[in-house]
Amino acid sequence: MSNALSFTNVRAGYGGKMVLDGASASFAAGNVTGIVGPNGAGKTTLLRVALGIIAADTGNVAVLGRCLKECSREYLSRSIAYLPQEGSAQWPMLARRVVTLGRMPHGARDDGLSAIDDAMLRADVAQFASRRMDELSAGERARVLLARTLATQAPILLVDEPAAHLDPAHQLRLMELLRAEAARGVAVVITLHDLALASRFCDAIVVMQSGKVAAQGTPAEALSDAALANVFGIRAIRADGGAVVPWARL
Repeated sequence: MSNALSFTNVRAGYGGKMVLDGASASFAAGNVTGIVGPNGAGKTTLLRVALGIIAADTGNVAVLGRCLKECSREYLSRSIAYLPQEGSAQWPMLARRVVTLGRMPHGARDDGLSAIDDAMLRADVAQFASRRMDELSAGERARVLLARTLATQAPILLVDEPAAHLDPAHQLRLMELLRAEAARGVAVVITLHDLALASRFCDAIVVMQSGKVAAQGTPAEALSDAALANVFGIRAIRADGGAVVPWARL
């Protein structure tokens, strides 16, 4: 399975603070890869470096086999769809218009009506098409923003903590949806704090600690008892289906 996105010995930061310190990781097309780690470990910064929002001081980033430094903004906008953690959308704009913004990378002549309809159906927000964003709950707005991201139809999908405002049923639906995107061949990269969701639904997991990649592999490999103890300072139980459930602090 080919790598759609890769980082090699990347160092990066902002405001005079080094956040990533020699991080190396790869993300395969057709896989859901979770990025987990304590607060401040560098999870979101890794995504922002991939988008060119934060420049890497050293190291290399490759997007679909091309060096990030050689990628135009237009190329990146069509290659990577991004749902940020703090996506805010309380404007008096209809939900369908917000989802339509996901087609902007394809130009003014784009006719992406079917992509918009499909994205809204998959994110379970078609019923909000004629509702204003400021009339929706936080969870409903989060799903509309996810639909906007899906409408881009990019081969790489970066999703930063999307489950925060969702109820349990929609958290499960979200992860099932992301698995369906991977089945289409998309490289899905998702940051998560919920180790149970990550271990159950992800094909691979990257564990970050202090700006470095502490482990990468299958959920069983990356979330071993040793890794949970060293990185998170916890013990966990293993539920049916392989889900890792934090149980006690060490």
